[in-house]
Formats: sequence, C-alpha cells, structure tokens
Amino acid sequence: DVLVGLAAGQRRLSLKTIAWDVDDVLNELMKTWLEHWWLPSNPSSRIRYEEIIENPPHRLLGISQTDYLVSLDAFRLSQTARDMKPVEEVLEWFFQYGHRFRHLALTATPLCAAPTSAEWVMRHLGRWIRTFHVIPSPRDRQEIPRYDKNKSDYLQWFDRVDLLVDDSPDHVASARALGIPALLVSRPWNRGSMGTGQLLDSLI
Repeated sequence: DVLVGLAAGQRRLSLKTIAWDVDDVLNELMKTWLEHWWLPSNPSSRIRYEEIIENPPHRLLGISQTDYLVSLDAFRLSQTARDMKPVEEVLEWFFQYGHRFRHLALTATPLCAAPTSAEWVMRHLGRWIRTFHVIPSPRDRQEIPRYDKNKSDYLQWFDRVDLLVDDSPDHVASARALGIPALLVSRPWNRGSMGTGQLLDSLI
C-alpha cells in the first residue's frame, strides 16, 4: 500500500507534456502571409482570410501548389514573418498556466525555414517551450533522411506527449488513433468547434 501511494504521488507531481504545432496555432502564419505578402503582390486577388477553407489554398488562389509553396517559403524567411507576434490568447495562457505543463514545439515545415521557426519559438515562448521538433515538409529536389513520415510517426517514436494542439484535422485524428488526446484549433480550413480561448481553457 505504501508503494502504491508513493507511485500515485509521483504521478501527481509529474508534469504532463503538451506538443504544440507552431504555424497557425502559436502564430497566425496563413493570415499574415495572405494579408501582408500575397495580397499586396497580387492586387487582383480579392480573397479574404475567412475564405481560406482549404489548406493548402492554391486552388482557391488560382495558382499551382508549387507556386504557392514558393511564395510561402519566401515569406517564412522574410522579416515580416520574423516580426509575427504570438497569438495573444495563447501568450496570455502561457503566462498564466504554462508552468503547469512541459511543452515542446512539433511543426511540419520545410528544412529551409526550420531555423527561422525555431528562433521565433524560442524568442517568444522559450520561457516554457524548451525543445523544437521538425517534420520536414517535402520539397522538390531535396533529398534528406526520412525518419518520420508525419507527426504521428514522431509521436509514436517519442512516446512522451500527453496532448497535441494542432490546426490540422489529419494530425489531430492520427494522434487520437494512437491514444493521444488532441485539440483542434479552429481555423477557416478545418471544422474546429472551439475558439482559441475556449480551447485553452479546456486544458486546465
């Protein structure tokens, strides 16, 4: 009984680990790219952020997926992207409750943008997020070792995450299939039912 009690006490003292997607969860990458990068360069385009109901949105923009990725990758490396602020509600939540959990960043981004993304995360949220993990998004003419095909592969290998927060329905579904709870951040391209504030409140 004493050993059981000690084990239970240890479980209560251990901190749960939250894996956070970066783009469109910790920041507003798509919205910033569209409004401050794509639309100024394409004044004939009238699409609004709320109308981005597909991700990737190349079909809605009337361009190829390759052209979309070229534009997005250029934006990722720009000063405009570096100057993005964290989602205000997310930052407030970290200040109030971040100490109650362990945190890691888990992002699917091209390798060319990974250093910039990691720097952004550590500069704004390094007080809480201590590790950064990238699943390289495939790009043409890029040959790299492929350790994980997707976030699900990584989560299964790492086996330390208690909760995933993501804007991709596929990533959320694959995490849940592994038995890992996952929360879907509501964005125009998914069917998330909870706003950011409501979702973060559900973590407590």
